[in-house]
Amino acid sequence: MRALVTGAAGFIGSNLVDRLLADGHWVVGLDNLSTGVEANLARAERINEFYPGQFRLVRGDITAPELTGIVAGNNPDIIFHLAAQVDVRTSVSNPQFDAAKNILGTINLCEAARLAGVRRIVYAASGGSRYGAPAYLPVGEEVLPAPLSPYGVSKLAGEMYLGAYAWMYGMAPICLALANVYGPRQNPYGEAGVITIFGKAMINGGPTIIYGDGTAARDYVFVGDVVDAFAQAGQAPADVTGTFNIGTGQQTTVAEIHRVVSELLGRTSQPRHSAARTGEVRAIALHAAKAESELGWKPGVDLVDGVRQTIQWLRAVLDPQPGPPAQLPAADSEQIGV
Repeated sequence: MRALVTGAAGFIGSNLVDRLLADGHWVVGLDNLSTGVEANLARAERINEFYPGQFRLVRGDITAPELTGIVAGNNPDIIFHLAAQVDVRTSVSNPQFDAAKNILGTINLCEAARLAGVRRIVYAASGGSRYGAPAYLPVGEEVLPAPLSPYGVSKLAGEMYLGAYAWMYGMAPICLALANVYGPRQNPYGEAGVITIFGKAMINGGPTIIYGDGTAARDYVFVGDVVDAFAQAGQAPADVTGTFNIGTGQQTTVAEIHRVVSELLGRTSQPRHSAARTGEVRAIALHAAKAESELGWKPGVDLVDGVRQTIQWLRAVLDPQPGPPAQLPAADSEQIGV
């Protein structure tokens, strides 16, 4: 299979590139490197030493007119669309920019795929913002979307455009509504990714900040499990289309995340609190039975183990000669409910 991955140098994108290459596929990565990090693709670049041309990075933007030529020139069998503006706060302060990247960029990609005859697009939709504030949790795909931020609206618009292109042109999109993804390569200096942000602050000896009272709850899903979902979607029969929740079904509060990271790093400092952020939902968890039944996917990494892997990666990046991490007592993992 020949795959095109947009947002290839990003957190999830680069992990997906590695997985596709490990599975023996040929991969073209597309990234404008505005937020993606080329170093994330070091492993992918090294594969060319053994299999010349199996991976290639193209620097480009999904909103650019040149995208049509890039897609046609690389002749992919499938497109994995992960390039996006992902910061809720940016979408609130600059909704025009958010819409340009997430809506117009997706339309541009749909047109490029149509003209190149690519039927399958696997799209990174938002599960964390898609449903707004549902009446019950975990929430399934049958619940009507009700996003509460410009980011949530723009990501949902991408789903709807893909659905329209499926109806008009016979394309076969799969939209993966992702819960809060975490894991190695998540930017610890960004505004999203509370696990890496807490971890970075504690490793560096700095303060940690919780926005709100700490009871806001999210469904945290490990990046390796998310990459498995993309891989499964890429192999799905052509008649499998639509939106699939990708999450654990479990709610974990920000305060609990802080405690887990603290104990894994052997830290005892208390967090500071600041005002809750505009546009962020209070609680979300995703029911993923549809993904299990139709894609053969279910999460395999529990929260404590996933956070441990993330902290190990962070320590290697930020603290080249760390001491041994503290062991989290088994009783604590049961309290988290994972």
